[in-house]
Amino acid sequence: MKWGIRKKLIVFLMLAAVLPFGAGIIITYYETTNSINKRFVSSSHDQIEKGEEELHTYLEDVAQISTILYRYSPFMMVLKNGISDNLTANQSEVTRALAYLYNSRPEIEQMHLYIDKGKNAYTNYHSQISGRGEYKDIFSHPYYAQFQQEKNDYSIIEPPHVIYSYNNLSVISESEKKMVLSFHNIIKEIPSEKFLGFLSIDISLSKIKDIADRLYMSNVEDLYIMNEDGVVIYSSKEKEIGKHIKKQWFEKIKKVEPSKRSIGWEDKEFSGVIVFEDFFVQEKKWYIAKRIPYHVLYQSARETVITNSLIGLVSLAIVLLTTFIISIKITAPIKVLIANMKKVEKGEFQADFDSLGNDEIGMLGKHFKLMIGTINTLIEREYKLEIENKTSQLRVLRSQINPHFLYNALQSIGTLALKAKETQIYSLLMALAGSMRYSMNMREDIVPFLLEIKHVKAYLLLQQQRFEEQVEYHINVTKEAESIQIPKMILQPIVENSFKHGFIHQDKNFLVKIEAWVVGNEIVCSVTDNGVGVDEQSLKRIYEMLLQEKTNRKGIERESIGLKNIYDRLKIYYNNKARMEITSKENEGFTVVFYIPKCL
Repeated sequence: MKWGIRKKLIVFLMLAAVLPFGAGIIITYYETTNSINKRFVSSSHDQIEKGEEELHTYLEDVAQISTILYRYSPFMMVLKNGISDNLTANQSEVTRALAYLYNSRPEIEQMHLYIDKGKNAYTNYHSQISGRGEYKDIFSHPYYAQFQQEKNDYSIIEPPHVIYSYNNLSVISESEKKMVLSFHNIIKEIPSEKFLGFLSIDISLSKIKDIADRLYMSNVEDLYIMNEDGVVIYSSKEKEIGKHIKKQWFEKIKKVEPSKRSIGWEDKEFSGVIVFEDFFVQEKKWYIAKRIPYHVLYQSARETVITNSLIGLVSLAIVLLTTFIISIKITAPIKVLIANMKKVEKGEFQADFDSLGNDEIGMLGKHFKLMIGTINTLIEREYKLEIENKTSQLRVLRSQINPHFLYNALQSIGTLALKAKETQIYSLLMALAGSMRYSMNMREDIVPFLLEIKHVKAYLLLQQQRFEEQVEYHINVTKEAESIQIPKMILQPIVENSFKHGFIHQDKNFLVKIEAWVVGNEIVCSVTDNGVGVDEQSLKRIYEMLLQEKTNRKGIERESIGLKNIYDRLKIYYNNKARMEITSKENEGFTVVFYIPKCL
């Protein structure tokens, strides 16, 4: 797909308009949502905190209703001595006390009084005080039984439940049954702490509902008032009141740091922010939690983004139209210039336009016409000169000596040596001829490893003849390595380096050892000599030279040029997968090991 200037202008100018504006919208939305989040959460927490104070005060007041009885001495004597001591008078005191307490709070639905002396019980339901009843097994009631376990508790709150009749003393029809919150209080003699009885107060949830409804927006947010066991005291979802719910978000807020009063939450049921506060009622921890959905929290931010996006679309349409008009004016002369260039490609050196304007494109058209004129002028002169130069070069090439003449001459001399029974001279001439043929053959650049070894052997044979018993060599190449294809002229320059820089500076016999083997997907080749070696600084410079991408040849030590050439060739052939390692110590020889893949 070709991208013309017109398309590029449209795309790039659109990006120049869209990216900054889009980034601005995103940053504005992010900052707005953060600001709204902090402000909304802060105001919601303040609201919940005030509601918690009001709710705590109310619940503590209800829990303290039973303490009024301690200030009424005649009633306390009835509890101490029992009803039977003076039935008529004592029942009147009980009726008076229950009526007074019932009328102290409009939300009280029912009261139950149990007197341990004589095990007598009374109820007051909707101002109707029951007759005396007997409650023998009082601790069968689950909440009264808790007072036996918790010796220090004076009041226990029973979570919301459907109102029931204590010991069947109250007559409650099905239509009148509603959810109530019960406060069960134990009454003891002061200061002996002797158990005298129980007073239970059932209150409707109307007052709690009034307090809770001021803390959240109905049909938008959710509110929960729960005890630490997860039982819902009040909820904006009426079906959940009085139930024990297992919510993961509730377990989370119970574990957060005390200083943290809000969390973000996302699950299948809810996605938003939960603001909460904990408080104590009768030494038991309760929680108020308000759930605010993200779509409510960020509604104003979304409206701002929509408005900005509409403005951006209008701006984008204007930019697109302007860009289209500008691109037509810019690209029209360029198309004329391209059409003339295509004619030049076909060999028509003529321009069919007068002017493309006075701007940069017009200058380009002017110089294009001048260039065509210059080309037409130079074709006649330069083309003929080039032909003459090529003819001269051809004559020089024809006068060069054919390398085959040299090979044939060496073979003829070798034949004469063989006839004279000089077999050693014949062997050396054949080694030299084979080495020259191998190195000067330009048709093959990749050869089997075996041919490279034969070439090195010929070179070593000539050196051995030159230096007689001072030179020894050992070659050990595995069968698998012999057949692997490698770049030509890799080994011989390394061995030649050994002679040039390792042997000529020492008096002892010189040993060259060549080994090659296959390891996994690599062929490993090692060339080792026992020459003078190099010191640590020189070895470091050689390594640095090998790793340089571009090297000034004049700055390289002579013994390093051959290694650099070999290493560069290996990297080119094997796409940088070849490696070379060099080890040496002064007066302890020099070793070159290279690793190349089995397959080119």
